[in-house]
Amino acid sequence: MILRDPEVRLRDLAADCGLTERAAGAIVRDLESAGYLTRVRHGRRNHYEVTPGTLFRHPAEGHHEIADLLQLLVDLGPRAGSSGPSSLNGEYRERDPHL
Repeated sequence: MILRDPEVRLRDLAADCGLTERAAGAIVRDLESAGYLTRVRHGRRNHYEVTPGTLFRHPAEGHHEIADLLQLLVDLGPRAGSSGPSSLNGEYRERDPHL
């Protein structure tokens, strides 16, 4: 979500992920302290950016950049305005083949 909208509010991020705002903030702070994200204040909003060149920590994946995985996930994400294959309550909904 941060890659799609670098100025996403933690409140919106938490709601979309089904987390509390406090949990979402802790995750974002962890990612920032680990060097995966940078945060810059723009007025009253934060602007997040995935740090380019950051590698996975595990030796088996250590030669892959985090940004590549995130970009893949963004590309696979639901299109704006589409409902995706499942609803928020976990019920399966058939995907429209024309989307």
